[in-house]
Amino acid sequence: MSVLHHVPGSRSLRVLWLLEELAEPVDLRIWSLTDGSLRSPEFRALSPAGRIPALEVDGRVIFESGAIVEYLTETRGRLAPAPGSAERADFLEWLHFAETQANILQSLNIHHIFLRPESARSVPLMRLDTKRLAVTMQALEAHLTGRDWILRDFSAADCMLAFNIDAMFRFVRAEGFPAIAAYRARVQARPAYQRALERAGGDTIYTQEFYELTDG
Repeated sequence: MSVLHHVPGSRSLRVLWLLEELAEPVDLRIWSLTDGSLRSPEFRALSPAGRIPALEVDGRVIFESGAIVEYLTETRGRLAPAPGSAERADFLEWLHFAETQANILQSLNIHHIFLRPESARSVPLMRLDTKRLAVTMQALEAHLTGRDWILRDFSAADCMLAFNIDAMFRFVRAEGFPAIAAYRARVQARPAYQRALERAGGDTIYTQEFYELTDG
């Protein structure tokens, strides 16, 4: 059986959700963001940068959520357009757009939540990243208007992108993004997503519904 190395609330949920959609059995190995274990030699042997997720599958270990998603869809032949097909470029484009957005969210997480003391935070950078996040959300809103999923049908690109939605609405108000809000509701109604959330454990990152950007 495959083993997913996972932190509750992290990008590893993308992979767990996709595995549930594919009906692929997987064991979870839970790690912590704060106890130093991700920097241990044991975990670095799985993921050299000490980052979640890592997936033990098919006799090897794969790290980076985008790479894992691409590998699973190619080897299982589901939830992605076939390599070389006309829609494949769209799939890859949005798959990697999800990481562009996630990296902005990571910077906002660091500044709003993890960086201590608060005086170490860069308010200009926080303002810039909030604006950059809003730009990506405007692009996603435009793309989702009039459609149910990222592609014509549900795909692994949705597993990559929809994971970001809860985090993005922690920093940018949901008002003005009705298509994204409706998309989130469709995602939350999927049985595989519900099963993944139940297995994933509670969010260990966010303690507030919304993080105000202040001059503090």
